[in-house]
Amino acid sequence: MTFAQQFPRLIDTTNPDVNEQSDGKNVSKKLLINKLNCINFQDGTLQIVFKHTRYDRTISLSAQPQPCTGSILDCVWADSEVAHRQLHSCEFLHLLIANERKLVVVNPEVTSIDETGMRFLLPETCKEFSTRRACRYQCSDVDVQLVQNSALFKGVLVDFNALSLRIEVSIAPPQTFQWIRLESPVNIVLSVAGEMLYSGECRLLKQTLDQQVRTYVLEPISQHVRRFKPKEVRCTRQELVPSPNIVFRHPFIGKRFDLKVIDLSGSGFSVEEDEENSVLLPGMIIPELSLNFAGNFSFSCKAQVIYRNGYSGKGDANRIKAGFAILDMDMHDHVRMLALLHQAKDKSSYICNTVDMDALWNFFFETGFIYPQKYAFIQANKDQLKATYEKLYTQHPNIARHFIYQENGKIYGHCSTLRFYENTWISHHHAAAKSGSHRAGLVVLNQLSRYINDSNNLFSAHMNYIVGYFRPDNKFPRKVFGGCAAAINDPRKCSVDSFAYFHYHRSYDMEWNISGPWALARTKPDDLVELEAFYAHRSGGLMLHAMDLEPAMVDRNDFDQEYQRLGFKREKHLFSVTKDGILKAVIMVVISDVGLNLSDLTNCIKIFVVDEEDFPREMLQLLLSCLTLKFNKDDVPVLVYPTSYADTNSIPYDKIYNMWVLNLLYSDDYMKFIEKILRTDRIGL
Repeated sequence: MTFAQQFPRLIDTTNPDVNEQSDGKNVSKKLLINKLNCINFQDGTLQIVFKHTRYDRTISLSAQPQPCTGSILDCVWADSEVAHRQLHSCEFLHLLIANERKLVVVNPEVTSIDETGMRFLLPETCKEFSTRRACRYQCSDVDVQLVQNSALFKGVLVDFNALSLRIEVSIAPPQTFQWIRLESPVNIVLSVAGEMLYSGECRLLKQTLDQQVRTYVLEPISQHVRRFKPKEVRCTRQELVPSPNIVFRHPFIGKRFDLKVIDLSGSGFSVEEDEENSVLLPGMIIPELSLNFAGNFSFSCKAQVIYRNGYSGKGDANRIKAGFAILDMDMHDHVRMLALLHQAKDKSSYICNTVDMDALWNFFFETGFIYPQKYAFIQANKDQLKATYEKLYTQHPNIARHFIYQENGKIYGHCSTLRFYENTWISHHHAAAKSGSHRAGLVVLNQLSRYINDSNNLFSAHMNYIVGYFRPDNKFPRKVFGGCAAAINDPRKCSVDSFAYFHYHRSYDMEWNISGPWALARTKPDDLVELEAFYAHRSGGLMLHAMDLEPAMVDRNDFDQEYQRLGFKREKHLFSVTKDGILKAVIMVVISDVGLNLSDLTNCIKIFVVDEEDFPREMLQLLLSCLTLKFNKDDVPVLVYPTSYADTNSIPYDKIYNMWVLNLLYSDDYMKFIEKILRTDRIGL
């Protein structure tokens, strides 16, 4: 018996016209054929819909349309075995072509049917309808974890839109679906290839009654998520012309989307989409997303949808504004994007631009930033200094940033920052011209502050702390750094500690060969625990954390290797001085390229005296002699903490350096202080 003989009703039935609704749009045969050929070209399917003759239900079977040039359409079953099982006692209704929110319903004449498919005679017109609801997208390879009342169920995501999710959940003994209460919210986690891309609280709307695998429809409860601590001083959002687009492949749907950006900052952006085709679910992570600017260049990042708001667009169209937070980004791309944003705000503000080195050195000397005493210290190594700065300002390594205010090629303001510890950046080399009406010093300070505010949430920025060294007698940094610490008034958020600074000139050579109660050895974690206890009692600030003087980081040298990969030098060595096994001092020797910091605060010895009463001056001199010999340095800057030790032991020093540290968990306090300075503009430059 042939397939047609088994199912005569499929050919003999008179097809009811189910599509006489007044809101249907007529589609010509010509356009219909083009749609069918497009489906064939993309290896897609349409639905052939049947009605059961005894039960009030319909059956839809997938079929692949074949190339069509006229009125005859051949369709091949996507699964002939399923078709054979399903079509007993069924009557043909219509063809259904789904395209996002549009449904095309076709009432053709059936001319034949067999084991491979069906043949139709196409009508002159058919109907296209809007579904009047958000489009649902089929999903694959998305794992689901559903949690309620400490019970964990596993399943898969079936289909998706920004308003609701449909999942299939299975049970494993001793689980039962009775454990899932429809009236209580659940938490779900969506993962792709083991990477978690969404978690959120949902309410259960529907469920099926199957015993082993059950389908649930869920509605996310929140349309806003808070990935990071809310900022009172938000990053500046800018509307660019032309506005960029975001391009990404949806992690759940697998489809590529291209959406217009409304506004953009260094930490996030917002886009708009049609309400009916909305696919941006708050809380969802996009692993890879591109910001495309006029099709000429792009920046890639990892981003998360943080909110979804509806608004009225042109005409009667409803639109969705969705906000993204940038989770991570290549730092070179991030700096390039920030440079674009800063230029859009102020055409004379530059970030990490390629600098005319002669112009920069002239600026440093003309502004007095390199004063005679400083030049006397660095002039012997001026060739090395020039080579270092050539690399910093032309190769743009990811350990350094510079901010320049420049007009017509002339530099009026400069500030830079250097990542010198694992997650700590040193702000330094702030200088400005005093001539004219320029506020260049404040402008570059604002640039640096905006950069910090835009970047500190990104992992790749490695920015937990900002450090600044300043002399108490220097008016500008005293009011900025010292004023900030005073305004915040909490050493766990922002602290200032003082060092006695002097140059040690080695006058004799002596190896460490003394026997007795004193010992010099590599620092152990327990020594840093003791140092931390001393510092907490003495200051309670952030200095030790900012300089990686934590027990867990005592043997870390990854950062030294990163400097080496970039063509720079950085070495950090820790030594502990003990007497009869009792810690007296911890010594940090840092060795870097000459002039990386022009005061050589990145190429020095720092001594932290734990026992001021039992650490003789002579012992300090001996230690410095041994350490400078070991590291082949005859003249080295030395910083001693606390300054009271130098005063008590009559150790001569050149000046006091204050070390300011800001914990960027509290960057809002800093940004509010900087904004106050910019408003009042009462600080002399």
